[in-house]
Formats: sequence, structure tokens, C-alpha cells
Amino acid sequence: MRFARAFLARIAATVALAGCSGLQPYPTLPAAARPGEPEEGSRVAICYDRLVSSLDEVQQAAQQECAEGTVATPVRTDWRLEHCPVLLPARATFACAPKK
Repeated sequence: MRFARAFLARIAATVALAGCSGLQPYPTLPAAARPGEPEEGSRVAICYDRLVSSLDEVQQAAQQECAEGTVATPVRTDWRLEHCPVLLPARATFACAPKK
């Protein structure tokens, strides 16, 4: 019985530690441009959780996905869970605009 409890405690600790890194912002499919939104350059999107990730972290993740010589400019955020999981429900879409 003691072995089973120790084993379960180790599994729980491993899952908890792995779960922390699982909540980092990551790239996903960007939303299509709506009428009136900028269409220049490519688009990138980042899934994130507003309670875990700061907007600066999301901006940095988007900038890493944009091509060199461009700036990730926020376009919009949605929470429709079509491209992001429940634990990272927000999808921020950015336009990769040329640097001026």
C-alpha cells in the first residue's frame, strides 16, 4: 500500500510539472481577414490563456512566428475553441506587417 501511494504521488508530481509547460502560448491557424482589417503581409495566431500568459509573452510568441523584417501587429482575439484547446482558449491573430 505504501508503494502504491508513493507511486501515485510521483505520477501526480510529474503531471503537475509537465502541465506547467503545457500552458505556454503556441502558434495555431490564424483567423482570416474580415472586411476592413489589414491584409498586407502574412498572418500568425497564438493560443494562450489570459490568466497564465501576459500580453507581452503572446506578442513575443507572435513575433517569433513572423518573418524577419516584419512586426507582429495585433488584429483581434477570439475564444471560439475551434483552433485552441480549453486550457488555452484565447486565439490572438497578428498581421506580420513590414517594418517602417
